[in-house]
This record gives sequence, C-alpha cells and structure tokens, in this order.
Amino acid sequence: MTQKSNLTPPGPPGKPLVGHLFPFRRDPIDFLMRLAREYGDIAYFKLGSQEIFLLSHPDLIKNVLTVDHRNFIKGRGLQWAKRLLGEGLLTSEGEFHRRQRRIAQPAFHRQRIASYGTLMSEYAARTRDLWQEGKPFDLLQEMMRLTMAVAGKTLFDTDAESEAKEISEALSISVEFFNRFTLPFADLLAELPVPSTLRFRKAKRRLDETIYRMIAERRASGEDRGDLLSMLLLAQDEEGTGGMTDQQLRDEAMTIFLAGHETTANALTWTWYLLSQHPEVEARLHAEIDALGERLPTIDDLPKLSYTEKVLAESMRLYPPAWLVGYRAIRDYPVDRYVVPAGGIVLMSQYVMHHDPRYFPDPFRFDTERWRPEAKAVRPKFSYFPFGGGPRVCIGESFAWMEGMLVIATLAQRWRLRRVPGRPVVLQPLITLRPKDGLQMIAERRVRD
Repeated sequence: MTQKSNLTPPGPPGKPLVGHLFPFRRDPIDFLMRLAREYGDIAYFKLGSQEIFLLSHPDLIKNVLTVDHRNFIKGRGLQWAKRLLGEGLLTSEGEFHRRQRRIAQPAFHRQRIASYGTLMSEYAARTRDLWQEGKPFDLLQEMMRLTMAVAGKTLFDTDAESEAKEISEALSISVEFFNRFTLPFADLLAELPVPSTLRFRKAKRRLDETIYRMIAERRASGEDRGDLLSMLLLAQDEEGTGGMTDQQLRDEAMTIFLAGHETTANALTWTWYLLSQHPEVEARLHAEIDALGERLPTIDDLPKLSYTEKVLAESMRLYPPAWLVGYRAIRDYPVDRYVVPAGGIVLMSQYVMHHDPRYFPDPFRFDTERWRPEAKAVRPKFSYFPFGGGPRVCIGESFAWMEGMLVIATLAQRWRLRRVPGRPVVLQPLITLRPKDGLQMIAERRVRD
C-alpha cells in the first residue's frame, strides 16, 4: 500500500501545533496566492492539526462542486457561521438542504425576480437623491444600506431602511466574528464572556429582533404577499408538516437577508472604486447608460446594458465578494495522484483563480474586454465562479446580477464618484471581501454632453 507521505501534495513546511496558522491569519489572500504560485494546482498546508488542500485548477474545482459534491460537507468556516445563520441554505446539509432549497427556489425564478426590478431602481434613485456634491461619505455603508433596503422589501416586503444603520453595524460585528474560526481553541473562546464574544451575542440579538418581528407580523396578518417569507410559510403547510417553526424561518431569513445584501454591496463598492480609477471605462459606461434617456432603468433595459454587465463581471473578477469556499471530505478523496483523507478540508479560492494568468493574462489589470463573448468562450468554466457552482450555486445569482446592473445604471445617471485622497484601500478578507475601514468617496454631479 502506498505510504501516506506519498499521497500528500507539496506545500510549505509548517511548525508543530500551529502549522501555517499565523501567516494564514495575517494575510490569507497573500498566503493562498503564494501557495498556488509556488506549489501548483494542488497544494497542502495545515492549520493546527487540520490538513488542508488548496485546489487551483478549473477541472479540480468543477469535480468538487459538481461531479463529486456528495463526498463533501461544508468546511469549518461555515460550520462556525451557524452561530449566526443556524441551519439556513448556506450552512445546512443533505436532504434538509435540498428540501429547503426547493421551497425557496420559486422566489428566485426569472419571472419572480423580474417584478423586483422596478423596486431596485426606485431604491437606487432614493439613494442618489440623498447624496450631496463634494461631501465625503463612506460608499460601503451607502451600498450596504441600499442593498439591505432592497433585500428587505423584495424578499420580505418590509422596510429595512429605518433600521439600516443598526442592522449594518450588527452584521459587521457578526461578520468580523467569523474570522476567529481559525484560532486555536476557537470553540472554547466562543463560549467565554470575552469582549468580542459579548459584542457578537449583542449583535445577534439585534438581528434576531428584526427577523423574528418580520415573522410575527406575517404570521399575524396571514397574508400571502408572494415573497420569500410567504413561500416559506405556505410550503410547509402544503406538505402537511404543520408549518415551519419560527426557528427554521429565522435561519432561512437570516441567511438570505445577509447573503442578499452583503455580497452585492461589496460588489457594488468595488465596482465604483474601479470606475473612479479608470475614466475611460467610466466614460464608456456613461455613454451606454445615457442612451436610455433620463427615465429610471428597468429590467427591459438589461439587454441594452451589456457594457455595464462587463464592468460588473470584471469587478467581481478582481474583487470577488465571496473570495474563498471550503469543504470537508466525508471519505478519502483522490485528487490527481494525491489523496485528501476523510476529514481533510478542500479550499477553492475565487480570488486565486480570478487572478490566475493562465486564464486572465495581466490578471491585476481592470480589462472589460475579457468579457467579450469570444474571450469568454475559450476560458474553462470554473476559472471564474463568483457565485460558486453545482447544486449549491448561489440561489440568488440572477437576483444579484439584475440588482447590480440596475443600481449601477441608476446611480451613474446622475453621479460619478471619486476617492477621497490620502486614504489607502486595503483588502479585508472576512467571510466576504470588503475594503477595510470602508471606502471614502466624493460624489460629482454629471453634466451630460
């Protein structure tokens, strides 16, 4: 029988106990980028006693996400996220996950999300009406507030704008708490009354107040408003199970509320940052949007916004909101000439793949021409996967594309954004990829030619 040492791919030497914990926690993106560059498509490292395999080839990623997906469950990061999300779509497994996804899917069908387009543009128009020329503001917070309002209204038919600041702060504390899962004795620390844990518990209570209030109001009204919350309530009754519990409803609502605005807000923030650095791209985007006239963009305009779509796609390539995904092997899993042992973690990084020069030459350059149909056609599918893939691909992918394009078009009708000078832009790779300390911008009113 082949010795275990011959089944382990190359990787940097690690020290006993901590392995590669410190360099990974200090700068995970840099660590993974160097690992892929130095050790190839399959690399190995350890966080404490946990064996981890980084896969950096489209075919290997495709196999894990599609062909062999039943051999994997969510990795430690999303297991840790259950402290906030419970057993929602992002964290649940097996038949329970498949059942919940079937229930939620109708809310994201093409015909359903088409009805959301008008609301997306209207909420974006409200945001642009609040901006003041020349006055600095935190763009990340603005995009968080906007996408939170859209998610609240379209998915739960509730007004989240009035609570946006408090909810956003609670979500930020919760997301930062996720970053502790790689620490030694993290599970023990999460139970101790240390300041960071107490802040997280308070933030979670604040978020639960909002979600449970929405559930209680809907149960009391008995209305079917055709949104996700109504579908979750009704679907359980139709199956004769007596209805979904408030806890189950809370977990799904929390998951979709978080995922439905956090990732889109980050994508939009990075898009505006890139536009502010590339005036030639910005000018071409403005020309496309101006051709629509002065009315608010609608879903019927999406086919006319092909360049806007390219800008958004390239932004998510350079700064993928979901930058890393991990799965735990249930059984030994052969990868090329190596074996991931049962219990081993497989990591696949969107950031690493989206910056691989084999698929994206000059990978750190902002180049919308990468998204011409002929250029896309020659790239392997899983060289670019901002929404994941396979049976667990993001349920709201179409929703996110539509919202991103309509928001960009609506805001850009009136404004161009410029960075406040002297403030560095630093990546903060938490559960999503944010700009650390936000992104200070100044709005300049556009004058059409």
